[in-house]
Amino acid sequence: MDDDVSALKPASPDLSVILHGIASRTAQQMRSENFPVAMRLIPRKPRGQLARVYAFARFVDDVGDTAPGDRLELLDLIDADVRALWAGGATLPPVAGLRPVVDGCAVPIDPFLDLIEANRLDQTTARYETFDDLLGYCRLSAAPIGRIVLHIAGMASTDNVVDSDSVCAALQVLEHCQDVGEDARAGRIYLPAADLHAAGVTDEDLLATTTPARLRHVIAMQVGRSSSLLGPGHKLVRRLSGWPRMAVSGYVAGGLATASALQAADYNVLESHVGPSTTRTAMHAARLILGRRN
Repeated sequence: MDDDVSALKPASPDLSVILHGIASRTAQQMRSENFPVAMRLIPRKPRGQLARVYAFARFVDDVGDTAPGDRLELLDLIDADVRALWAGGATLPPVAGLRPVVDGCAVPIDPFLDLIEANRLDQTTARYETFDDLLGYCRLSAAPIGRIVLHIAGMASTDNVVDSDSVCAALQVLEHCQDVGEDARAGRIYLPAADLHAAGVTDEDLLATTTPARLRHVIAMQVGRSSSLLGPGHKLVRRLSGWPRMAVSGYVAGGLATASALQAADYNVLESHVGPSTTRTAMHAARLILGRRN
């Protein structure tokens, strides 16, 4: 690392208390959650490593979404602690907890810094003009997780990373399609502004209790694009083996099932939450593992 970590200022007591408090709440919430079945089938060591990555990502998101005060300053402190981890001195539990992942899997620092940068963007950017702009955000908010998983699996080849980035972008866009109303109420609009404008969608439409046809049209566009982005997932799964094949097939299957669920609901995401059934997801996963096209 070329960064002069020693030049970074330590967190003030108040900011440190906020960060440690959020870290504690994140850990408590995770202990009350059940891991997906696919995660429970992964061998103990990589499952533990993935759990540490998930804890870090959740912590950063919680700071970006719920922390009181200056969230950018808090995110800067997490950034500094991540850099300190590579220099041997992280102090925040979710960051220090990454030590076995960094030491055992040679995961580079960039994906962790990208996750922090995505949350910085959430503090300053409420809308994305084009789909390409949205994909730029996904490269920070979603792609890093896929890259870390591939590093933990020892399968971070160039082809695998490229295909994983595509799948992760699709999953992120589909999540935004599911959460249109929730995001709008939080002051964030992830559907491309150019598409909304072309369809005549207003901000009031995004806050309605049912989904106008013009908004459904825009959501359908994003689901179609996401389905195309999921395409490389078939090649990616075929190149993998063992638990990585199972884990990645689960991610891809979840995306395929979500796209199907949104289509079946006629993209009416404001009236009720639209999500995939466990059965449909399992069917997609089985076909992927067996090397069959869905």
